[in-house]
Amino acid sequence: MNGIEERLIDFITGQALIDTDDERIRQTIERFLIEEKGYSKKDIEVDREFEIIIGEKIHKSKVDLIVSLEEKRFTIIKCSRGSLVSREREVLSCARILDTYQIPFAVITNGEDAEVLETSSGEVIGLGLEAIPSRYQAIEAIRSIEFKGLPKERIEKEKRIYLAFEAIKCPSECDY
Repeated sequence: MNGIEERLIDFITGQALIDTDDERIRQTIERFLIEEKGYSKKDIEVDREFEIIIGEKIHKSKVDLIVSLEEKRFTIIKCSRGSLVSREREVLSCARILDTYQIPFAVITNGEDAEVLETSSGEVIGLGLEAIPSRYQAIEAIRSIEFKGLPKERIEKEKRIYLAFEAIKCPSECDY
């Protein structure tokens, strides 16, 4: 590498970003959500930073995409290369601890395929990009969802699980 990083422009935010495989996947999904699933750019938080506090230690992390409607976070999306199954527990933990309530759905995608998980049960409820709820489907679903939190002791366990996955992340240059 010559020390010059390639850049791309984020579809939603318009910010210049380092061009990586994972970033290209996220750009594909951002376009898909807006152009195919009917979401608007304002419905989607990109690269959302959050803190995980365990004892006196503060750990910072990020979520690729969060879809929110009617002032409720509805879905988090993890965009990553490789096996989807190996990311299930990570994305579920994140959906369980990111807010004061469990974000109802978690999605893992490699840009070509996807798994949609129901957060409270951990069940895979849909396979493929088409299984990701449209904006219309999400609005309908929000009306019947009870946004519930986890018991405090369970939150602490989920934080530790999430941080374990964060600790073993493979940098973007990793080969599979």
